[in-house]
Amino acid sequence: MSNVEIVKCDDKNEQTDIELYNKAANYWEGVNPTIDGMLGGFAKISHIDIEGSSKLLKLLFREEPSPGKGRALDCGAGIGRITKHLLTKHFQTVDLVEQDEHFLVKSKEYLEPVWSSVGNLYCAGLQNFKFTKVTYDVIWFQWVLGHLQDDHLVSLFERCGSALKTNGVVVVKENVTSSGQVEKDEEDSSVTRPPALLQTLFKRAKYTIIKELKQNKFPKDIYEVHMFAIRPESS
Repeated sequence: MSNVEIVKCDDKNEQTDIELYNKAANYWEGVNPTIDGMLGGFAKISHIDIEGSSKLLKLLFREEPSPGKGRALDCGAGIGRITKHLLTKHFQTVDLVEQDEHFLVKSKEYLEPVWSSVGNLYCAGLQNFKFTKVTYDVIWFQWVLGHLQDDHLVSLFERCGSALKTNGVVVVKENVTSSGQVEKDEEDSSVTRPPALLQTLFKRAKYTIIKELKQNKFPKDIYEVHMFAIRPESS
């Protein structure tokens, strides 16, 4: 297992807003590769989060047409929390993409119980990620898109379209603001968007929302979390 290659899969020459992205990367380099580190000190909500996500996946599998259960991609995967507790329960193979190599190194240990279901480990920032020829039934984004500028997020979704299998779905699970405004976090260089802006960005990338849910049972003193399942309009 320790010999599995971590594939560098990006093109930094195309990166814009380098200072912004480097600041975020520097923040995450200093985060401990633990569940508490991945969740900003909120490890206690992990099981509730997974329950909500599992509910969404089960609803998607009942859709007509429904995504398959062959392969998923965990984007901004960290050490693989979502891969381990959610995606490997529903898909035969799960690939991970994560910009911080020390998280991916730790993932080899953390994912050992489900290692037979783990495919490729890609080391890349999502703003630069170049999809390979592998295609996916579900591409999962969670608590990561706040690090991308709007134009880069739209471009990423457009690239996702060519990486989806027939009936494939992109899932976005993110914090959202209730103020209707974009709110910035200077510590990790991320933003939290209102739901309406996320919906606008989906439309810009030519996606249709097929399912939207609110995550329940989270603490009252944190952002609301919304889940969106989206599919390219051309599908």
